[in-house]
Amino acid sequence: MSAPLLTPEEFRETFAAMQAELGRVIVGQAAVVERLLIAFFAGGHALLEGVPGLGKTLLAKSFAQTLGLSFKRIQCTPDLMPADVLGTQLVVDRNGHKSFEFSRGPVFTHILLADENNRDTP
Repeated sequence: MSAPLLTPEEFRETFAAMQAELGRVIVGQAAVVERLLIAFFAGGHALLEGVPGLGKTLLAKSFAQTLGLSFKRIQCTPDLMPADVLGTQLVVDRNGHKSFEFSRGPVFTHILLADENNRDTP
């Protein structure tokens, strides 16, 4: 069973409330907040570009908190490996019995920020 759809007025109210909540944390970036919300409701991804110190990480983290979603961040570097993103199998010793256990990487989250993506390898 799917969730009931919002009426256009309910959607406008929800959008405005989220915009106001994020605007309390991200000051002076109303257009960026609006575009992030549009990308979210359109079911897409968002590319946040800008010089350091504009609050891109704070925006992504605050966005996740506003919606009650989990948030993780990946620092992209030239030596970033797939296991750094996806996770890896670890050997776990429990009472003398060794077994493999999957340790989830940061990709297993609702909102994922790949920071400094320009530094990552192709």
